[in-house]
Amino acid sequence: MKAFESIVIVYGGIGDERSISIKSGQCVAESLKDQYPVKAVCLETNTLPDWIDKDRHIVFPVMHGAFGEDGQLQALLEERGINFVGSGSESSALCMDKFAAKKCAEKINIETADYRLIEAGAVPLADAVIEKIGDTLVLKPNNSGSSCGVTFIKGRSSLGLALSKIETGSWLIERALNGRELTIGILGGRALEVVEIICERYDYNAKYNSKDTVYVSPADIPEALVLNLKAQAEAIFKECKCRDFARVDFILEGDKAYFLEINTIPGMTKTSLFPKSAAPQAISFEALTKTMLSASLERF
Repeated sequence: MKAFESIVIVYGGIGDERSISIKSGQCVAESLKDQYPVKAVCLETNTLPDWIDKDRHIVFPVMHGAFGEDGQLQALLEERGINFVGSGSESSALCMDKFAAKKCAEKINIETADYRLIEAGAVPLADAVIEKIGDTLVLKPNNSGSSCGVTFIKGRSSLGLALSKIETGSWLIERALNGRELTIGILGGRALEVVEIICERYDYNAKYNSKDTVYVSPADIPEALVLNLKAQAEAIFKECKCRDFARVDFILEGDKAYFLEINTIPGMTKTSLFPKSAAPQAISFEALTKTMLSASLERF
């Protein structure tokens, strides 16, 4: 017999995004503790604690990047029949794979920047890349988040150097877009508000260390564009078979928006983009995490 005991907030892990995951997990746990019994678990290994019980617990994963956002954790939860918050293993793995997510966007006629997938051991010559997508580029790990490992490239020599350093893994190289950084939270399949990020270059430092990065929510863009971006974000969420929530990133170059990526476990500190997308709809951080949790409570 099921007898709900607590929400288990799982965060941490051993990947590049551990420190960000810890901050997000602690904020989620703090926001829910006055409404539900909560157990906060900071993982030191990429394993799921044996004591988590499908008949007593609901897991709220706040694991960014490897293991938590790539479907591995979700697959373990599914194997054990444990109810959890957010997208399932297949959707998580798809969305973490930037190449696969771009293919999904293209399938429903949503624009993406020109790109190429590069596998270590089969790295192309710089001239071959330039011929296809130009020489002003962005190189990023195909399965990573939080702007970890991102390299901005301009010119043949810069590209050649970046390509020479690829020794392991899959990498996505795409035409660098020169425009406005926009992001939209999705909650329960419905778009929240468009947020604009204003900075010289939105990389890891701009996200987490710079005091000069400015966030405008809702973004100051025409209403017709807002509606179009929301519709695209919802369509991508649906096409990728996401569940409960996600965050979709775009770049607006001129009057054309290009899909960048979709994040199934977005940052969840009180200053993260997902809460900023919810705030204009008068959704507090506490109300946001409660709503993120609500569907899994119904499933339980």
